[in-house]
Amino acid sequence: MSTEISALAGLPIIIGGGAAGLMTALQMAPEPVVLLSKAPLGAEASSLWAQGGLAAAMGDDDDPALHLADTLSAGAGLCDGAVARRIVHAAPAAVEHLTRLGVAFDRRPDGSWRLGLEAAHSRNRIVHATGDGTGREIMRALIGAVRRCPSITLLEGFEARSLIVEDNAIRGVLAVDAQGQFVIDTARVVLATGGIGGLFLDSTNPSGCYGQGLALAARAGAKLSDLEFVQFHPTAFDGPSRPMPLVTEAVRGDGAILIDDTGHRFMADQPGAELAPRDIVARAVWRRRAEGHRVFLDARKHPGAEFAKRYPVISAFCKMAGINPAMDPIPVRPAVHYHMGGVAVDIEGRSTVNGLWACGEVSRTGLHGANRLASNSLMEAIVCAQWVAESVKSASHGPVKARRTDVPAPASDPSAVRPILSQGLGVLRERHGIGRAIRALYPIANGRSAAAGPALVGLIMAVTAWRREESRGGHYRSDFPESLPSAAPSTISLAEAFDFARDILETESLSVGSVQP
Repeated sequence: MSTEISALAGLPIIIGGGAAGLMTALQMAPEPVVLLSKAPLGAEASSLWAQGGLAAAMGDDDDPALHLADTLSAGAGLCDGAVARRIVHAAPAAVEHLTRLGVAFDRRPDGSWRLGLEAAHSRNRIVHATGDGTGREIMRALIGAVRRCPSITLLEGFEARSLIVEDNAIRGVLAVDAQGQFVIDTARVVLATGGIGGLFLDSTNPSGCYGQGLALAARAGAKLSDLEFVQFHPTAFDGPSRPMPLVTEAVRGDGAILIDDTGHRFMADQPGAELAPRDIVARAVWRRRAEGHRVFLDARKHPGAEFAKRYPVISAFCKMAGINPAMDPIPVRPAVHYHMGGVAVDIEGRSTVNGLWACGEVSRTGLHGANRLASNSLMEAIVCAQWVAESVKSASHGPVKARRTDVPAPASDPSAVRPILSQGLGVLRERHGIGRAIRALYPIANGRSAAAGPALVGLIMAVTAWRREESRGGHYRSDFPESLPSAAPSTISLAEAFDFARDILETESLSVGSVQP
């Protein structure tokens, strides 16, 4: 192995095998690049599970300016307008690029795009593939392209445990495989590790997505931004399976409605009704359930008999549960679905650590603001991968020799963190619940156990949730239900988060408790 690893020294390393990582690796060609994936490609990637599709202004009645306006509106005042404008204008070309890579997007008999409608979009602009199997189709094409690309060295079953940093610059990656621990010398690393859904009990994300990239970046000294903003999808399938199967928003775009167990359509009087922004719908469903009701998505009339044809994936798992969506309402509940926060990066994906980039859900570009517009995430990953790749290729990368480290790098286990975050940082949040989460997470994050990495990510999320004393987008404080007149991103480092948590625990002893020495 030593010969193989030494041969990779100096090459850029991409960590993560989802859409963002795969596309970045492809965009790097013909420059050699190393792609590290803890699991077989796609196995633990949220991209594979994406049902909704990819948002792009492809219709004759649409325009990137309209797409931008919808994005900014959904983002609740926290989007970076210049970044969002550049990304949505690049989206149509990204769809065409994926088509050239072999993605078979759905089209009408005349060859035009079959475009769907999702919440908070003013136009039908969601590009789908195989109905509700868009992520699977995109990943199929990208995985095939990566495996065929001679400039990509693919290391499956290899997990990055830490980044080696000297003088705020990347010098290597400490990784493990079945044979043991090793260091790859490099001055260029791209994090494409996905989101944080696996830190919660109820999530539509793979359980293996629990913020590993955020932990790597935080420990390397990178700034993180907006970690308090978590999007809860309002219509996860309400059953025993974990992760929870998703009932895509496109079903509501086709006319399905939300009802409770009495048949009452409780969203009817809300602006946008079932297609209001996701945070509004999720809170409405959450409150209805808190009142003792079950909630269902009623697709019996729309799309009705066409359901199985339009949504084969959803139809299949409903059938396994004994439900026929054309005849029976589908039980649903909110679940963690997407993280708007991430590593603070510029438009080219550069973090505050030299030689460290981030792409996809692990990054915070400023596109999503406080509340991601539906189907903007896959689009962001595909579009930004090109700019990240160009930036990585243009960066200086002379020979490096990492300072070797013998510090053990334990495998992470988020199981102890899940109940803490689920209780303290759910759909509805308040001071005491967030404080209890900080109190529980602080000693774990300060330790060396397998839960330390997941706990430090959860701690930063809880600290930023505590500090934001308002309700905005995916962050709702029942004790501060109104939005402030203006808002700024909550950029923070790991050291700052620990300091703030320590201050909270020392000054809030009556309501939260004190840290034992």
